[in-house]
Amino acid sequence: MTLAAVIITFNEERNIHDCIASVHDFCDEIIVLDSGSTDRTREIAGSFPKVKFSVHPFDGHIEQKNRAMALAVSDWLFCLDADERVSPDLSRSIQEFCRSEKGSMARVRRLTYHLGRPIRHGGWYNARIRLLRRGSGLWGGENPHDEIIPQGKGRPLLLEGDLVHYSFLDLSDQIQTINKFSSIVAFTRKGKGRSFRLGKLLLKPPAKFLEMYLFKAGFLDGMPGFIIAVASAFSTFLKWAKLYELSRGNLERPSNLRPDYRAASPPE
Repeated sequence: MTLAAVIITFNEERNIHDCIASVHDFCDEIIVLDSGSTDRTREIAGSFPKVKFSVHPFDGHIEQKNRAMALAVSDWLFCLDADERVSPDLSRSIQEFCRSEKGSMARVRRLTYHLGRPIRHGGWYNARIRLLRRGSGLWGGENPHDEIIPQGKGRPLLLEGDLVHYSFLDLSDQIQTINKFSSIVAFTRKGKGRSFRLGKLLLKPPAKFLEMYLFKAGFLDGMPGFIIAVASAFSTFLKWAKLYELSRGNLERPSNLRPDYRAASPPE
């Protein structure tokens, strides 16, 4: 059995070395699909002998990740983002699972570090499908919040070990990401024919805060848990507010959206 790590990139010189280094020893090939980086991403990725570096214009997270998986020739695919690292425990679990033939895909827990600590509550410490046999699943969902959709029966097993996620440099970086991602969501929803709802704008943000801070125990993460819940509520507000802005017909797309980003596209 052969195993490929699959990564998409855009100006990831800060992250890409540690990401590739965390999978290089146990993967047979490493697929890096870039979308026109202007920094040292290509140079750094190319310094690893197993990397197969390709470039394709970016038209959406889901589209690009499916395109990257199609470039691999290995039996198994492990999908990760440039700001993620495979822990030693997870590395062993991935290799054991691929040898065991106990299923066609597996979930891994993603542990995010933010505001100086690991965040284990509020819905941030969750399990996602990241390991799959080639041809058994595709990326789907709603850009940019993508997920692997199984194309078969059976519940994916949960692997031991964490996929460590360094999502933001600081709170300012998180705010920039919230602004960018909310634009993508609003633009995608408009392309799919979703309409603005005042009730959603009024009720969804406070509901998101209560969900993360109380029902999913974000308060156990201390002040970072409170800040994350408030930021998530603000993100929810922006998604609906920007959909309202787009629905008025005076704006075709948010000003901070990459010009090559399409509104909606089915997986290839």
